Amino acid sequence: MTYAITQTCCNDATCIAVCPVNCIHPTPDEPDFGRTEMLYIDPRSCIDCGACADACPVDAIFPADALAPGQQEYAAVNAAYFEQRAPRTAPTGGPTFHAWGQPSFPRSLPSDFAPLRVAVVGTGPAGMYAAEDLLLHTNAEVTLVDRLPVAGGLVRYGVAPDHPATRRIGDTFARFHTHPRVRMYLGVDIGTDVSAEELAAHHDAVVYAVGAAGDRRLGIPGEDLPGSLPASTFVAWYNAHPEVAPDAIDLSGTERVVVVGSGNVALDVARILVTDPETLAGTDIAEHALAALRASSVREVVLLARRGPEDASCTAPELLALGKLPGVRLVVDAHDPRAWAAVESAAPHEKAGLLRDALRERVDWAAPPGPERRIVFRFHSAPEEILAGAVRVTGPATSTDIPAGTVLRAVGYRGMPVAGLPFDEATGTVPHENGRVAGRPGTYVVGWIKRGPSGGIGANRTCAAETVGTLLADAVDGALPAPTGSARAFDRLARSRTGTVVDARGLAAIERAELALGGASGRPRIKLGTVHELVAAARGRRRLLR
Repeated sequence: MTYAITQTCCNDATCIAVCPVNCIHPTPDEPDFGRTEMLYIDPRSCIDCGACADACPVDAIFPADALAPGQQEYAAVNAAYFEQRAPRTAPTGGPTFHAWGQPSFPRSLPSDFAPLRVAVVGTGPAGMYAAEDLLLHTNAEVTLVDRLPVAGGLVRYGVAPDHPATRRIGDTFARFHTHPRVRMYLGVDIGTDVSAEELAAHHDAVVYAVGAAGDRRLGIPGEDLPGSLPASTFVAWYNAHPEVAPDAIDLSGTERVVVVGSGNVALDVARILVTDPETLAGTDIAEHALAALRASSVREVVLLARRGPEDASCTAPELLALGKLPGVRLVVDAHDPRAWAAVESAAPHEKAGLLRDALRERVDWAAPPGPERRIVFRFHSAPEEILAGAVRVTGPATSTDIPAGTVLRAVGYRGMPVAGLPFDEATGTVPHENGRVAGRPGTYVVGWIKRGPSGGIGANRTCAAETVGTLLADAVDGALPAPTGSARAFDRLARSRTGTVVDARGLAAIERAELALGGASGRPRIKLGTVHELVAAARGRRRLLR
C-alpha cells in the first residue's frame, strides 16, 4: 500500500532526501518545486518502505489505508498530481532504486579552512534553516540572535494553535539550540541594543532572517477606525506574542467578523473564531484568547475575496480541512452567479471544487447571523470603505454594507527596514544577489526579508541553501571582512547592553515552565505572554510567573 502526504506538509523536502525510489515530487531540482502547495507521493512507484514518514518533521505522511476519516481524500490528491505524468521506471539493468546523480557538495569549505564565525539574526524557520546548513556542512560557529527573549519566530507566533503537527518543525530546529558550536543571545535587538556595525565587527558574516513584520494596507477610508485591525495582530494575540497586549482584541458584543482576504492566514483567523473553544482548550492557544473566545458571541465570519473561488489565495489542503471543521457550516454567498458557476465546473480536487458541499445562499446582510456557526465566502467582492460597525463592499452592480463588529485585514505581510541595511520600499525587501546584500560585504539575507512574504515554512530551506552557498563561496574567494572582535568580546558587549539576555539554558527553563503551567491546568502548554514572564522563567523565578 502506498503512503500519502497530507495537509500539514511543510514542503521542506526532507522526505525526498530519504526516498529510495524517487517517488516524491516535485523535487528541489524540478521546476515545480516551491510552486506547488505540497509535495506528493506517486502511488505507482511507492514501495511502502515508510522512510518518508520517519523523516517527515511535521508528521504529514501516513499509509494511505490508515488515513483518518478527515484525511482520506489525500490519497486521491496525491494520485491526481501524477495522472498527467508518465510513470517513472527503474534504470536499465538496475533494481527498483532510481538512478543517482553525481555527488555534489555545493555548500562546504575546504578541510583546512579556519572556522567561520557567523551571526544569524532571527530564530524563525529561515534563520534556523540557515544555521542548520552551516552547522551540518561546515565547522562554522553560529551566533543566534533574536530581539525576543524566546526562540521560534513564525513557528511559535505565526502557526495557528490548532495545527500542532506543523509546529513540530520546531523540534527539528530546537536540537541546534544546544549545539556545541552555537551561542544564543535572545532578547537582544540588533539596531537598538547592538548596532549592525558592532555585530558585523565581531563576526565573519551576518545573516539577517528577520521576516516581514509589517502588514499591507487596504488604502481605503476608515481603515484605522476602532475595530479594524491587521489579521497579524489577531494571530499574535491568540499566540501570546509579548508585543500584543491581552486586551488588543475585543470580541464582546460581536456576532459577525469580516476578514478581508482569502489566503491561509484569513482561513486561520476564521477557523479560530468559530471553532468550539473547548476544542481550542486542548491546544496552546493563549489563555487570554481562550477566555475571550469562550465569552464571545461570534457566530459568523465573512471572508471577502476580490476574485472567484478558482483564484482563492489559500492552499487547497487548508480549504479542504476547513470543510471538515466540526459544527461549522461553509456558505458561498450567491450574490454573484460567477462564483457558484466556478464551483460547479471545477474538478473535484481543484480549489473551487472543494466548495461543492458548501451551502449556496443569497445572504441577507440586513438580518443578524443565525444560531449556527458558519464561515461565509463572498467572492468577487472588495472593501470600499470601513464604517463604524460595517464594511461597504463592491458587488456585481452596487455596493453592499455588511454589518460587522470587527474587521480583520488579511491581505499580506510586508518587510520592514532593517537598521544599517539598504531597503527597497517597493518590494519590502533588502536588495540582494543570491542572498548577498548589495554593497555590504559579509552581510546576507534569507527568508521573507530576502524574497518577500511568499512560501511556507519549508520554502525557507532552499532559500537558506542559496544564501549559505553564496556566503561560503565568498569565504573561499576571500571576500569576507575579517572580524576585529572575538566571540568573548561580543558576549561581554551584548550582556552589557541589556540585562535580559536569554541563552540556551534559559530557553530550556522557559520550555519547562510553560509545560509545567500547562500540565497544572490540563493543557499541553501555557505560553508565557510577556517579556517579564519569559525572562523570569529563564532565570528560574517561577514565583514571578503567576
